[in-house]
Amino acid sequence: AETLEDYDFSGSSAGSSLTIPCEAGQIKKGGFIMIKGKPCKVVNVATSKTGKHGHAKCNFTAIDIFTNKKLEDIVPSTHGTTVPIVTREEYVVVNIEDDGFVSLLHDCGDSKDDLQLPKDQELADKIQAGFDNGDEII
Repeated sequence: AETLEDYDFSGSSAGSSLTIPCEAGQIKKGGFIMIKGKPCKVVNVATSKTGKHGHAKCNFTAIDIFTNKKLEDIVPSTHGTTVPIVTREEYVVVNIEDDGFVSLLHDCGDSKDDLQLPKDQELADKIQAGFDNGDEII
């Protein structure tokens, strides 16, 4: 008879994932999908009729949420795909240091001081100008 001591639990993890499975036909415009391993926001879904091989196809057009690059994918509507778990948090810019590090304040009162201005110079200048003008930047 096996006992609890016969098993090794030392290497277990919580099993959490950054994606969840989803049937392709359930993903709508404005939703999220993983394309080529990148989390994307769906901007258009075109569904074709069933063909001689029996599956309707979903043609996804989506934008990478980090790079804003357009990606496309075609998946049979009844097949599974993955959807990223996306959370959005808002912070208020409290200070911008001379070295480009930004002090941020979360709604709950926690501060975050380990981020630098974005590498995108246009966006960095926009954030800096808004901060210099005293605008509330979120």
